[in-house]
Amino acid sequence: MSLTFQSIIEQRSNFDTYFSDICAWQIIGMAEKEMEYRVELFNKLTHTCFSKCVDKRYKEGELNMGETSCIDRCVSKYWQVTNIIGHLLGSGRPPV
Repeated sequence: MSLTFQSIIEQRSNFDTYFSDICAWQIIGMAEKEMEYRVELFNKLTHTCFSKCVDKRYKEGELNMGETSCIDRCVSKYWQVTNIIGHLLGSGRPPV
């Protein structure tokens, strides 16, 4: 096989196309994992705060002021802890 300028360009073009396809699939895979993580996080947050703040026996069709305040505080704390853990994992530092 003789190498010509044209054959090198064609090989490079094929490689770039192949590499672009691989990168696109990797990005899609990463986006799917991120979406799965966010859905799981939302479901855990909802379950945790609902279980903690809402009475098991429903008395009213709407949340009362105490339940609303409790859920608001619970969600806020949950996000704070999630962000702290994310920063610790992202920095590679061990927890304090």
